[in-house]
Amino acid sequence: MTGVFSLLPEGRPGLLDPLLSGAWLSGGSEDVPRYLAAGGYAALPAPDRLLERIAAAGLRGRGGAGFPAAVKLRAVRDAPGRAVVVANGEEGEPGSVKDRWLLRHRPHLVLDGMRLAAAITRADRGCVYLSDAPAERAVRRALAERPAELPVDVVRVRHTYVAGEETAVVRRIDGGPALPGAKPPRPFESGVGGAPTLVANVETLARIALVHTRPEAADAAAGAHLVTLSGTARAGTAAGSSALAEVPVGTRLKVLADLTGHGGAESVLLGGLFGGLHGRGWPDLPLDHDRLREAGGALGCGALHFLHPEDCPVAVAAEAAAYLAAQSARQCGVCVSGTGALAGALGAVAGGRADADTPDRLHRWSQRLPGRGACGLLDAAARIAGTLLAHFPERVDGHRAAACPACAGPAPEDGRRFTVPVP
Repeated sequence: MTGVFSLLPEGRPGLLDPLLSGAWLSGGSEDVPRYLAAGGYAALPAPDRLLERIAAAGLRGRGGAGFPAAVKLRAVRDAPGRAVVVANGEEGEPGSVKDRWLLRHRPHLVLDGMRLAAAITRADRGCVYLSDAPAERAVRRALAERPAELPVDVVRVRHTYVAGEETAVVRRIDGGPALPGAKPPRPFESGVGGAPTLVANVETLARIALVHTRPEAADAAAGAHLVTLSGTARAGTAAGSSALAEVPVGTRLKVLADLTGHGGAESVLLGGLFGGLHGRGWPDLPLDHDRLREAGGALGCGALHFLHPEDCPVAVAAEAAAYLAAQSARQCGVCVSGTGALAGALGAVAGGRADADTPDRLHRWSQRLPGRGACGLLDAAARIAGTLLAHFPERVDGHRAAACPACAGPAPEDGRRFTVPVP
């Protein structure tokens, strides 16, 4: 199965539900009459009541960290001053397509969620932040169809791995570079123009709109996830297919692999480049923030890249680390040196040039570097190295004894292995 599909049971509202979106079936963008007919832009109840509903449903942010959405909304609401709401559609992870898909095909759902978040936080300004040209056209068309209830700017940024980090978002909207800034203050304290700012992933906002539109099914709407599924292409097989799917929390990863022609995969790269590599036992892992964290990984943005027997996890780790090192904002010395050291060491392992101490150095760095950069890029590189050592120690050792055909040549820095086209 490829393209776009849903595993939600009948009656559960979803972002890919044709009864709600309609237009995506023909590859187009939803229009306002269709969205209104499906219950969109419904009258707002007391904002505090909607906030309570979001909290009760357990909605978590979909930008990567899985932070409770209600907590973030309350923090902005309770900060002094008029707030700003930002719909963050800049996907830094090369293996994720969900945010661009939503902005291209369901812009009214996202704008409706932004309207509701603005009401909760008492915001008087909104901004849609993105890097994708088709998404920008769809959003501007939707705003022309139904002008927002508050002023909304559309800010386009050059795509980079760090451009969607919340302080980078604030800096770019304020006219600066799309690079992470110092923390504190956090955007909820002082963000765009110094105002308390909610930087919310577009899927989070879309789910807020669903919770409002279908309150009787709020738990189901909050518990589903958009996931991007991909894997290496193989001659004569369906592997290499990619898909955007909406699935219930707890779905086993093997189910998703089977549906996309990757049932023969031996391992998986989780969370884009943020969740690390996982080998034995991965098929039984559930799609769940807490369970994946307990397993030493992370769901992140919900991107899963399946690796087949002919894929070398060392080559994958080396390519991922090289990409992350190239994408460093180059503002933090520890990030520049840390990602460079990790990429260099993993490249040496892949190239059969590593010395006996290299695994120990990689392990030490994977333990000491997380949390020391201004954003999650250094953490991602460290987790890649740490999970490679934890799940594939024999593959790392084997690269010292013999050349590996899959690792031949330098690791590309452009992330092409992980890049998925928007369906």
